[in-house]
Order: sequence, then structure tokens, then C-alpha cells
Amino acid sequence: MTDPELAIATSGLTKRFRGGQLAVDQVDLAVPRGAVYGFLGPNGSGKTTTIRMLLGLAFPTSGSAEILGTTMSAGAISVLSRVGSLVEGPAFYPYLSGWDNLARYDAADRSVSARTAKARIGEALERVGLSAAARKKFRHYSLGMKQRLAIAAALLAPRDLIILDEPTNGLDPQGTREVRALIRQIAADGITVFVSSHLLAEVEQVSTHVGVMRTGKLVFQGELAELRRTASPRIAVRTADVAAAAEVFAKLGLADPETGEDLVTAELGDVRPEQITAELVHADVGVRSLNVESPSLEDLFVGLTGEGFDVER
Repeated sequence: MTDPELAIATSGLTKRFRGGQLAVDQVDLAVPRGAVYGFLGPNGSGKTTTIRMLLGLAFPTSGSAEILGTTMSAGAISVLSRVGSLVEGPAFYPYLSGWDNLARYDAADRSVSARTAKARIGEALERVGLSAAARKKFRHYSLGMKQRLAIAAALLAPRDLIILDEPTNGLDPQGTREVRALIRQIAADGITVFVSSHLLAEVEQVSTHVGVMRTGKLVFQGELAELRRTASPRIAVRTADVAAAAEVFAKLGLADPETGEDLVTAELGDVRPEQITAELVHADVGVRSLNVESPSLEDLFVGLTGEGFDVER
């Protein structure tokens, strides 16, 4: 399964809990190196369970996973030092400062030297914009600052891959923007970012690739632009003569026609809008408006998952 172009690769990754619940079902992830991969799905779709298996925090029932070309969990010790992660929210001591909390994280890492700890901590805090708040106690941090400190902990050592599970969960719009900008910055440094989310706007603005989960299954995987191409634009005509317009649509072979009180829509397919306009005029259909409507990202996800997503907080 090893592919040098992939930062994460899984084959038939499956997790069934003792009670019989199938949480992750035959998932084949392919995350290119250098990508920002948005791992999307409604809450309960299996995203966090998948991430826990990738990090060796849970064992798969069947299937396999490779991180940076190393098989998990046999090679976990050797590869996880190159992976930073934030799973299920940050865990810090509220009475310690941001600096002191990072110092405790750093001290627990056997792969780095204690002599260079000060430089590493300072660099990590600067990278996430918390240098000025380094000596401030964690309990006085805003939610956005707490999340950024958690990402700083993931960046204490040089990383080739960062895995973030719902990094903007519970944040206000300002905190969300801060974390989103940080993800872009990390990616610009050449680090692969795997970010799980149920927020469409977050993924749309930062991701190059997406994977969509539905009830434990991976129902789509590819570039964001490829996802947009999976749905055909629709032609929408407003007219007082809906029946006549629908006949023109049928004559042109437009798929999935829908009619309303003064509206007729259908998939545009390969038919040019100019041809539709000409046929409507030829059939003496009075057209109030004619629009080509591309499906929104939300529409695409609803079609894939059968559920709505949170578009905004």
C-alpha cells in the first residue's frame, strides 16, 4: 500500500465496537503530501474514530493504515514524533501559563533535547501569535487562544503532518478566523494538514482536498474542485406558462425537471442556455427570467450524506 506521494493511506480501515456498532466501515483514505485535506461529515459519522485509529489511540477491527509511509501501529513510535495532533479539544493546566503548559508538553517528548526547549517553545508561541500572552495563565485565555495554544503544542517539534479534530469547535467568528489563518500558514510551510470538521465554510476556505463521511463510510474523496464538478448546473426559468416551458424542457431532453407555481427547473447537462432560450421563444413562452444555477457546496454535501451541515456558527 506504500505510496511515497501520500501522507496518509488506509485500506479497508474498519472499527466495530464491542456492542456491535460499526463506527468506521472499509475506509480507504488517500491524503497527498502537502495537501490541506478536509475530513467532513455530520457529527457521529466516524471522523474522530478514524483519527484515533490513525494516531494509534484506537485499534482497527480490520484493515490497515500508513502514516508518512509507516504502517500503524507497528511503526507508531518511529513515526508519531513527526506528527502533531489536536484531538477532542486542548487539555492544559488552567493555573499554569501558556509557556509553562508547553514546557510540560515538551518535557514529555523523548525525541527532543531539553537543552533546546526554550527555543522550541518560544518559536511555537510566536508561530501561533501567542508570544505576548506567553506568561498569561491558561484560564485567562480566550477560546481562540486556547485552541491556538493546542496547535502550538502540536508544533513544538518539526512536523511533516498535523492532524486537527474539529479545531474551531465552539469558537466565535474571530477565533475561527484566527485558527483558519493558522492552518493556511502551517500548510504554506509545506506541512500536510488533515483537518476534521462539520463546518462547510471552514473546509471550503482552507482545503485543497476533501473526504466526506456518512455513517462510517467514505462517500467522496478528491480535490475540492472535483467535488464541485460532481453535480450538474440547473437551468431555472420563471414564466406564467409553466406547462409550455416544461414541454420545451422535455423536447430538449433536460434531466430531472421540476415545476412550481411560476418556475421550471432542470439539469442543464450539455444543452447551451442560448439554445433553451431560443426554443422557449420559438414556442411562444413568455420568459420572466432565465438563470443558470450552480449547486452550492451545502447542496453537494446534503446529496452525499443525506444530512444538513452547519454552514455558519
